[in-house]
Amino acid sequence: MSEARAERRARGGGAARRAERTAVRIEAARFIERNIPDLEILSEEALQIIEWNAETVLEEIGVNFVDNPAALELWRQAGADVRGERVHIPRGMARKLCATAPGRFTQAARNPERSVEIGGRSLVLAPVYGPPFVRDLEGGRRYATIADFQNFVKLGYMSKWLHHSGGTVCEPTDVPVNKRHLDMLLAHMTLSDKPYMGSVTEPVRAEDSVKMSEILFGADFVRDNCVMTSLININSPLTFDATMMGALEVYARAGQACIVSPFIVGGAMAPVTVAGTLTQVLAEVLAGVAYSQLVRPGAPVIMGAFVTSIDMNSGAPTFGTPEAAQITYGAGQLARRLGLPYRSGGSFCGSKLPDAQAGYETANSLNMALLAGVNFMLHACGWLEGGLVASFEKFVLDADQLGALHQLARGVAVDENAQAMDAIREVGPGGHYLGCAHTQANFKQAFWRSEVLDYKPFETWEDEGGRDSAQLAAVRVEKQLRDYQAPALDPGVAEALREFVDRRKASEPDAFG
Repeated sequence: MSEARAERRARGGGAARRAERTAVRIEAARFIERNIPDLEILSEEALQIIEWNAETVLEEIGVNFVDNPAALELWRQAGADVRGERVHIPRGMARKLCATAPGRFTQAARNPERSVEIGGRSLVLAPVYGPPFVRDLEGGRRYATIADFQNFVKLGYMSKWLHHSGGTVCEPTDVPVNKRHLDMLLAHMTLSDKPYMGSVTEPVRAEDSVKMSEILFGADFVRDNCVMTSLININSPLTFDATMMGALEVYARAGQACIVSPFIVGGAMAPVTVAGTLTQVLAEVLAGVAYSQLVRPGAPVIMGAFVTSIDMNSGAPTFGTPEAAQITYGAGQLARRLGLPYRSGGSFCGSKLPDAQAGYETANSLNMALLAGVNFMLHACGWLEGGLVASFEKFVLDADQLGALHQLARGVAVDENAQAMDAIREVGPGGHYLGCAHTQANFKQAFWRSEVLDYKPFETWEDEGGRDSAQLAAVRVEKQLRDYQAPALDPGVAEALREFVDRRKASEPDAFG
């Protein structure tokens, strides 16, 4: 081969490698299957005490089902003692009803490769849910818009370690309250092919969610498969309102999954002690899950536990605290004893910015949830300011860190390659492993690598502007949105979804209150 020809070939090879490095690749990791043990902090005696006390709460104190005569009648027919709107559930009844709920189920995505398993040893990661405000470096803190919402859905689709598109990733305040659920669902269905959540703010909006899913998947498929999860919050302490229960009824009847989740701020909506809070959490979950099974035995349901403590000086919720961790670990044990999938954890923090406080509290919360045996982690990325803000920079910082959870959950391999005895023999005393055959064969997949954090030498970092984590994350946000490519969707389905949204919007006047 001539020198000129060899040089051209070398240049061509280099160009090919550069093209490979710079090509847009949309990767989606499979949901996590844990190969590590759960952290269990409650003894058998402690678990039995909490379970006994929770049943006592249901029987002696009872729970309120507000403005929902049909629910009260269902409980009465099941054998509960109903006094006004207060339901007293005999000991053992709720637990028996909960037994018909599946311990693990599939949530189908429109791209079957993105479908997830919820329960058992799995962990599904979904983004932040519910903030009315958004924040980025350029625009600061502001009310969220539908354009912000759509950008978050795109970021979720582009994020390798997120398994789920989520639900109300932020609250688009520029769209009428009674119609924004339609635009949010349309964004999830068309801008991503990952699983998504349905609306719960009114029963009719839950019905819209089911109807739009029937357009996307086909009515027969939705009838026979779970294609949505939904977040049903309990008004702690011990109150089930008609709005949330109405949405639960819609989803349960349709065979769609509900997360039945107490919303606990310790010291405000539950006792200040860990055991007392766990007692109330379990009582509320037992009642909520049992009711879902009264509506439809076998309906998929997830035991939720959103728990934080309170700052007794300011009254503000606190995150990443030891007490919240103890409650999350304990609730995981209780969920496993019930045989239910478990939802908890997230990228929780009280910080106003994606700063050191946010990093500390988020790391504590994410690792806690992994070790607690959580199966569905809502708020896994983007949470800021106690959940009031969805941050674009924190979204990509958190989503990047979720890769570390994947690596931790794999556990420690001890096969022949992992033992690395050939490498130890090859290098011997006083050598190094950089060039040995084992390192060359394994280095590409040996270590998890951040796509955001900076590990460059000081001089390089300084020459590039001395950027902090938020600035690096802003670059990542811009790149992912620039590289975004919508997943393919049948044009007829897309048109039918748009027609449904337009028709529903035209059927009633705008309401912003």
